[in-house]
Amino acid sequence: MYGYTDAHRDEGDDKRYPSDLTDAEWALIRDLFETDGPGKPPIYARRRMVDACIYAVRSGCSWRMLPKDFPPWEDVYKTFRRWTAQDKFEVMHDRLRGMWRERSQRNVEPTAGVIDSASVKTSAQGGEEKGYDAGKKVKGRKRHLLVDMAGLLLAVVIHSASIQDRDGAFPVIEAAKQKHPTLTKVYADAAYEGRNARAIEAQYGVEIQIVRRPGNRAVLPLVQPELPFIEPPRGFVLVPKRWIVERTHAWNDRPRRLAKDQDRRIDVATAWIWLVEARLLLRRLTTEPA
Repeated sequence: MYGYTDAHRDEGDDKRYPSDLTDAEWALIRDLFETDGPGKPPIYARRRMVDACIYAVRSGCSWRMLPKDFPPWEDVYKTFRRWTAQDKFEVMHDRLRGMWRERSQRNVEPTAGVIDSASVKTSAQGGEEKGYDAGKKVKGRKRHLLVDMAGLLLAVVIHSASIQDRDGAFPVIEAAKQKHPTLTKVYADAAYEGRNARAIEAQYGVEIQIVRRPGNRAVLPLVQPELPFIEPPRGFVLVPKRWIVERTHAWNDRPRRLAKDQDRRIDVATAWIWLVEARLLLRRLTTEPA
């Protein structure tokens, strides 16, 4: 269901890039971008504007280097910034997530999630919210995600890499609870443990359940000193629940523009995350069997 198959290796055609939306995909979101309200009709087709945004994030090119068969890059960028201010990509993702959860025979509103952050390097240009993550040895920003049990986004907060996970969890949980009051349990790693977790539980009514790695040498003897210490396994270990959000971070590393944080503005960097995850859902909804 979640693998990378031939259906995802879209070669495009003479008139369509591999990243462009198909007719079936555009039909699911067309009403979000095409409106019949008052005002001057748009000069360029909204579908080509969306395709240009997806091309930019997939290829990693700068706005000025968009292919000439797209609308002028200035118009694409202005439209992208307007859609970002209107939370268009987040609304699009929320709709598609509900459709996928319904197809998967889950409740549309989630009750449990998984939280984690990933530190990413930033480019040399100036920008907002940069810092140094001493644990990961990364200078840049943290992408703090809260996902449901299928790995689909519930909340995204991007902040300085110098902010500890336990401190950065507050705005993420708050954003998720505002949209999804049904959320009652969140799984996390040991970095979220402590007084902040108890404060989150008291303030937002969300239970924080810590999922530890097996044989954690630093923590396990302190938590259960009466049990004999077992040598931790070497190499990669699939930790229950936590792998779900780690996989989502891996999904976000596939587009070349997100392999490194290239943007000066936090709201633009956040909009890319919502767009990438929404694009993934569009492909699933139109290629995966019901």
